[in-house]
Amino acid sequence: MRAGPHNGITDVPGIRVGHATVAGEDALSGTTVVLCPPGGAVAGADVRGAAPGTREIDLLAPGNTVQRVHAIVLSGGSAYGLAAAHGVMERLEAAGEGFPVTGGVVPIVPAAVLFDLGRGGRFTARPTAETGAAAYDAATAGPIAQGVVGAGTGATAGGLKGGVGTASAVLDNGITVAALVAVNAVGSPVHGPTGRLLGARHGLPGEFPDAELPADAVGALAGARRRPGVGDPGTATTLAVVATDATLDKAGCGRLATVAHDGYARALDPVHTIMDGDAIFALATGDRTIAGPEEQFALHAAAADVVTRAVVHAVLAATPVTTAGGSWPSYRSTTAL
Repeated sequence: MRAGPHNGITDVPGIRVGHATVAGEDALSGTTVVLCPPGGAVAGADVRGAAPGTREIDLLAPGNTVQRVHAIVLSGGSAYGLAAAHGVMERLEAAGEGFPVTGGVVPIVPAAVLFDLGRGGRFTARPTAETGAAAYDAATAGPIAQGVVGAGTGATAGGLKGGVGTASAVLDNGITVAALVAVNAVGSPVHGPTGRLLGARHGLPGEFPDAELPADAVGALAGARRRPGVGDPGTATTLAVVATDATLDKAGCGRLATVAHDGYARALDPVHTIMDGDAIFALATGDRTIAGPEEQFALHAAAADVVTRAVVHAVLAATPVTTAGGSWPSYRSTTAL
């Protein structure tokens, strides 16, 4: 197994990603959109956190009519941030992408949100339809900006600054699977006794730093975890999109999303709590055929791996942020890695 050329979700052919942030010095939020190839992609989802904020999840159930989605939106702003999906819908409609109905099309845009309200200092500074449209306009099939961007702009992770991360894997049979994660967890990505990132051991050779941390850095990381406000109810949620060029039906995508949650459990401790709304979407573009159960097994295992690696990339790419709403050190600023 190796990473794709971008080590990101855009290594799946046809997938594009765009970020947008909410403007203003008192704002710390944003939106990320994952756009499907023309005609859409088969999709599924699995929501494990107890405090989710989602849109259009029910239609992803295998027995329901719609078979393809046209984009997935991840956004800050808690439930208010679901408005960003409307801006993506309008852009897709203008492009003629959507479920055909009499008189036009209806773009299918499932979405999920994380909590970052007030982290910039103003509670009402949150994504809108215009933010979603801006993320659509910024979408590219190239390398993906990571860290404090898009849906990860206001994200935190166990007292540290969170953000967006991505990773990919190309399997021996040529199938690509990749993940994009917005890490905003009540749990910590750090192994307390050593200060190392929990998910780093799942990295590819040379992908992540492997230095032993001095005692003062380990102590500083522990101090970040104990900061006031860390672990407040309803103030978290980690979101992800897993994509593959394999051929899967809706049930297969749902299973892929389910196994991908194992990637959260390897990289964040604890996860799926009453304070998180953790969710994962899975997309299958159908460009490649899976030969049988053994290849499905390999795909599922790799999906968990890329989610874990994407969490680590998000934490490593995050930078410190100080606003009127608070101050969050980053993992790198705390450890000098």
